[in-house]
Amino acid sequence: MTDTTAADALALQGIHHLTAITADAPGNLRFYTDVLGLRLVKKTVNQDDTSAYHLFYGDGAATPGSDITFFDWPAAPARRGTHSVVRTAFRVTADALPFWRDRLRGKGLQTSDVLTLDGRATLTFEDPEGQRLALVDDGGTGAAHPWEKSPVPAEHQIRGLGPITMSVPDLKPTAAVLMHVMNMEPVRDYALPADPSRTVVVFRMGPGGAAAELHVAVEPDAPVAREGAGGVHHVAFRTPDYDGLRAWTERVQSFRVPSSGEVERYYFRSLYFREPNGVLFEIATDIPGFAADEPADRLGERLALPPFLEPRRDAIERNLKPL
Repeated sequence: MTDTTAADALALQGIHHLTAITADAPGNLRFYTDVLGLRLVKKTVNQDDTSAYHLFYGDGAATPGSDITFFDWPAAPARRGTHSVVRTAFRVTADALPFWRDRLRGKGLQTSDVLTLDGRATLTFEDPEGQRLALVDDGGTGAAHPWEKSPVPAEHQIRGLGPITMSVPDLKPTAAVLMHVMNMEPVRDYALPADPSRTVVVFRMGPGGAAAELHVAVEPDAPVAREGAGGVHHVAFRTPDYDGLRAWTERVQSFRVPSSGEVERYYFRSLYFREPNGVLFEIATDIPGFAADEPADRLGERLALPPFLEPRRDAIERNLKPL
C-alpha cells in the first residue's frame, strides 16, 4: 500500500449509519416509512441476538450514509444524559423544511420552528418513542436518491444522514481519540440554544459538510445516560472497502484501543470500539451493500438473513413478532 493510498484509507468519508433502539417495531416501521418517507432497505435480525429485528431505513438506493437502523428490544425508555449520542440529523434541502414542519405537526408531533443552528436551517423533533431527531439544510450538496414509493414528494425527501451529536462530560479524552486516532479535525464550535453556556465542538471527517460531521456537546453536569428505547446504541463511520477497514483495524490496535477486531456483517464489514467517554463507535465498509442478497428493487420485502443464519431461518422466523 503506497503512502497516498494509506492516507486515503485512513480518511473517514462521513457517517455510515446510526443504530438506535425501539421497543415497538411495528410502530417504528410505520413512523420511519409512512411519516418520514424512508425506504425499508433491509429487514433482518440482530446477528448477536436473533430474537430481535434489525430494521434498516434509507434512501431510494440504499446509499451508504443514508441509513438509520433499529434493534427491536423490549427495553424500558432510555434515560437521557451524557456519555451518549443525543441527536440524529437528516439532510434535506432548505425549501423542504417548511414542508416538514407542517407535515410533522399535521401528524400530531411537536417540532421546533425552523431555526438556525450552527449556521444551518434546522428543524428539531422526536419520534413517538422520544428518539431525538433533526432535519438540516445541506445546501443541496451531493447526490439525491429519492424513493419512488415514498409518501413524501421527491423534492422534499430525506437525502441522507446529517451531523450526529453526542454528549460528553469532558471533551479532552474524546477529542484526543477523534483527532489523533480517527483523523478528525475540530473546525468550529457553537452554543446550545437551550443553554448558551454549553459548547458544541464540530469535528469534520474527510470531505466535510453536513454528511461528514460529528458534533460533541460538552455537558459536565448532565446525568449519565441509560440505554433503552428511544436512545442510540452506536454510530458508524464510512470507509470505502475492506482495505480501508484493515488499515483502520491496524491503526486502532496501534493506539492500543480495545476493539472487536473485524466483524463480518455480510452487508458490510465492521470494527467496533468505545471512545473514552463510553460512546460505541463503528467503522463500516460501503461494500457490498444491501443488494448482496436481494434485488435492488425488492429490498426490505422479506426477512433477509446472512448465509451463516440461513439454516436457522424457520426457528428465527417463529420467534419474531409479525410486522
